[in-house]
Amino acid sequence: MDAPTTPQTDDQVVARMRHWIERAVIGLNLCPFAKAVYVKGQVRIVVSRARHLDGFLDDLDRELLLLRDIPAAQVDTTLLVHPTLFPDFLVFNDFLGVVDEVIREHDLEGVLQVAPFHPRFQFEGVEAGDITNASNWAPYPTLHLLREASIERAVAGGDDADTIVARNEATLRRLGLEGWQAWMDEGGCMRLQAAALYDRGSG
Repeated sequence: MDAPTTPQTDDQVVARMRHWIERAVIGLNLCPFAKAVYVKGQVRIVVSRARHLDGFLDDLDRELLLLRDIPAAQVDTTLLVHPTLFPDFLVFNDFLGVVDEVIREHDLEGVLQVAPFHPRFQFEGVEAGDITNASNWAPYPTLHLLREASIERAVAGGDDADTIVARNEATLRRLGLEGWQAWMDEGGCMRLQAAALYDRGSG
């Protein structure tokens, strides 16, 4: 999944992110906790246009503090998206160490955490073309800011992280790269096919 090469407006970026959430994250049940907050309008999508890392860090500071201070009923989670700053996944991956430092600087360890997504995301020890990387593919480089308390409540009421990871890997392997691309490109009956894949894996 590569980010578009032509410039896009903020509205276009947000629309593409919503398509990804609805088709991949919710549609394939990659995150079983996502649908509840999404349908309630509690997912904030922010498009950064910072021209350098310092500017993007300013955006990250602002969004972390906003999420810390605003009630979860208004904003439960935030997607901070930059369409152009991190075309290279390895650069983005290295930047995550800085993100961890920012969390510590704001005394937010145990309060908020950040999950990374990228069009070319690659898990450590996994080949670049392995379809299981798709669980963290997104249309653009994205930092997902999450409340620890929300994660704990969701896990307490459902599956643990290891179960979710194993189920996602099985779903994605059954789908395959071509199936993933078709699912992300098409609508309608593909929902039924993905649901059938998921049902067979969870049975």
